Amino acid sequence: MNLVPLPAFNDNYIWMLHDGAQALVVDPGDPAPVMQALQAQGLQLAAILVTHHHGDHTGGIATLKAATGATVIGTGSEGIAGIDEPVHGGETLSVMGLKVQVLAVPGHTRAHVAFWLPLVGMPQQAPVLFCGDTLFSAGCGRLFEGSPQQMAASLQALAALPEHTRVCCAHEYTLSNLRFALAVEPDNAATQAHAQHCQALRAAGRPTLPSTLALEKQINPFLRCDQPQPRASALARESGLQTSEEVFAALRRWKNEFA
Repeated sequence: MNLVPLPAFNDNYIWMLHDGAQALVVDPGDPAPVMQALQAQGLQLAAILVTHHHGDHTGGIATLKAATGATVIGTGSEGIAGIDEPVHGGETLSVMGLKVQVLAVPGHTRAHVAFWLPLVGMPQQAPVLFCGDTLFSAGCGRLFEGSPQQMAASLQALAALPEHTRVCCAHEYTLSNLRFALAVEPDNAATQAHAQHCQALRAAGRPTLPSTLALEKQINPFLRCDQPQPRASALARESGLQTSEEVFAALRRWKNEFA
């Protein structure tokens, strides 16, 4: 299986997974990059996976569905037009012969879902997580509709997946997230090293993604709310924080205003 990020808009990635004949895409806000990739490689679009209702993730669904007849699978509780198979979390699907587990990850939106593909039986193919705007490399999505408690629980559910899982985020936010992560944990050597690595990637015009869950557990402050330095940094801004959820909420508020 070939995993390809298709750049869209200013900083979106539409993720494509294909076997040389058939493809699935995730969150196609713009149909043009998808159609170009399909035509260039002679692929048939079998499925469209949709994590949440925001327009930069859904804007290309109608055009792609009309052009290819692809089946649209997505969150069923956010009023998205064109969904053929609504999902809510907890389902196990078969797409292109691949096992797809649907995870409920509310927080960014009220019924956001993620898709985890274990890719069993494929040597040297690590699992893939399509997490939309819930988890970013070194960061997480804003809380537009859900609560801090929901988002914290969603992130912990994703962190519980196998550590070699490839994390396919929907935006190229890594460098800005790393700046915040270093403000939270200035002495984190893993974060320092990854920031240098990602700066080089972006300078060369390459994506910083996919990440891995193993790496995110080392560098992402929102997955490290039980660790001493993120807790201390949060407490320096807001006194009285007790639980990891409260630390998460404080860090998210800080990130909202971080320059």
